[in-house]
Amino acid sequence: MALKKPENMLYEEATAELESIVSHLEEGDLPLEDALKQFERGISLARSNSQKLHKAQQQVSILMQQDAQSPLQEFND
Repeated sequence: MALKKPENMLYEEATAELESIVSHLEEGDLPLEDALKQFERGISLARSNSQKLHKAQQQVSILMQQDAQSPLQEFND
């Protein structure tokens, strides 16, 4: 099975795979070459997720600036 490119994965998918990679690396029973491949994949996933998170933060910031003139309303359950 071919692995998805990190940039084509959902944030949550990449996070789950990254957690799995970390668990395998922490066990310490992978051969060096496999560990390096897993580490490289983990770095790619982490970088991609960091970019996705940064983009989401920018979008929220833009939305908040656009709505800054709107009056706040009290929330009632």
